[in-house]
Amino acid sequence: MTQGNGQTANKRLAAIDIGSNSIRLMIAEASADGSYRILDDEKETTRLAQGLAKTGRISDEAMARALETLARMKTIAEGYAVDRLELIATSAVREAANRRKFVRLVRDRLGLNIEVISTEEEGLLSFRSVARHFDLRSQNTAVVDLGGGSAEVILAAKGIVEDVFSLPIGSVRLTERFLHSDPPTDEEIKQLKREVRAKFREIVGKLDFTPQLMIGAGGTFTALANISLKMRGESYTSVGGHELSRSEVRHILDNLRRMPLRARRSVPGLNADRADIIVAGLIVIERLLKYLRVNRLVVHDRGIRDGLLLRMIGQVFGKKLRTDEKADPLASVQQFAAACGPEHRHSQHVARLALQLFDQLREPLGLPESDRLLLEAAALLHEVGYLINYEKHHLHSYHLIMHGNFHGLSPRQREIVANIARYHRKAAPKRKHANFAKLNTEEKETVRRLSALLRLADGLDRTHMQRITQLHCELRDRQLLVLVSSDQLPDVDLWGGRQKGKLFEKVFERKLLLAWKSPSESPQIADGVRSLTSPKH
Repeated sequence: MTQGNGQTANKRLAAIDIGSNSIRLMIAEASADGSYRILDDEKETTRLAQGLAKTGRISDEAMARALETLARMKTIAEGYAVDRLELIATSAVREAANRRKFVRLVRDRLGLNIEVISTEEEGLLSFRSVARHFDLRSQNTAVVDLGGGSAEVILAAKGIVEDVFSLPIGSVRLTERFLHSDPPTDEEIKQLKREVRAKFREIVGKLDFTPQLMIGAGGTFTALANISLKMRGESYTSVGGHELSRSEVRHILDNLRRMPLRARRSVPGLNADRADIIVAGLIVIERLLKYLRVNRLVVHDRGIRDGLLLRMIGQVFGKKLRTDEKADPLASVQQFAAACGPEHRHSQHVARLALQLFDQLREPLGLPESDRLLLEAAALLHEVGYLINYEKHHLHSYHLIMHGNFHGLSPRQREIVANIARYHRKAAPKRKHANFAKLNTEEKETVRRLSALLRLADGLDRTHMQRITQLHCELRDRQLLVLVSSDQLPDVDLWGGRQKGKLFEKVFERKLLLAWKSPSESPQIADGVRSLTSPKH
């Protein structure tokens, strides 16, 4: 393992973020296109900022904890034979009077060099990560990275950074200064809120800029998302993309601030190690939502380490990655589908047919444009369950998708995609199915409609030979006529479409007619087991 450079097809990279509350390691295998696959992720709560606000120094105990953690993480990285390892340190190390001692100890004892990044660089790394996973080009956005020592606030107009502010209002810092009672008193809460307001006015001031959305990164945000999901009775493999309103944030804060520490440690979704600082962190989030006049909060579960990895990828492969270059969710979907087995060609063809149906029927059937991505992703992934077994492969597809790593898909979108893929065959969506029951009314309707389109498209490639190349849809009263193009009569595929089109008829309440128009003859319409004008089978 080195901390140097290299030039091969794929690289194993390790990024360590030395924060005020915790130290985190991420190990990934990166490609020249800027994508990467996470191999390992490790976190240790070291509390470097503990006592820093009072003494201005990192304590010997905190240094010892950090050195022990970094030694362990270095060994893990060596086990993966990483090509490059980089360490960055943020607020606590940046502000400490004895930061040079800490940096020297890490270098002398472990042979590792720490880059103590500026507040602006910290904010831009967070923004780089957010911009890679969310489309910021259509709205004004406030990106907030909240750590133990500080909060970085980045204001971006249509994906372009306008301002970067660093506020000394981290969750560890504020807890130590203001919250001494268990549970905190009303007066302590008021003083903490006054401090947040004072720092905001002093550093940010009056804003002409009005964001429509706040995107939050850091441990407090992910804890908030986990608590929210537990309260809603929802469960996802990741919290990235989870959305909350300001009123929900305030409701969670009001509940937690009245609990003693012991009770907070048992709150579903909240890690016990964060229970003592969660109240201060939530106050910062709620106040920032208020001061920025934002009602929508979306949680980003990556942050600085992801930004550092993206920067490393650019350096290793000699490619400058733009901050407005959004990750394509379908790229990771394609990669996952290709890795899962031999049915990838069939799935790609089914996706093409499904999108032809969607594009032609979107307006007359009232399908939201945003559903197009969900349908395409589900079509590409609907057969990944073959990786486990053919039997019940639709169920295996659901579970594989739920646990897949798809950049750019929110937890809600992944849940919907998994359900659509699950219903490409066998039983139709039913309330008694646990995976379907936990969706809300709107999501259930989306799954019903899109799984009906997917089934029809899947049936039209029943032979898995990709014979049908083009579809032309005509709505006639309560009927849908689908004319298919093919070099020869695709009788089995027409039969498959008719069989799997029954869900379409039920969901959309329209009679389905399938027809093949040969170059020299009139359309032949599939009805039941065979084409009406085709030879009997």
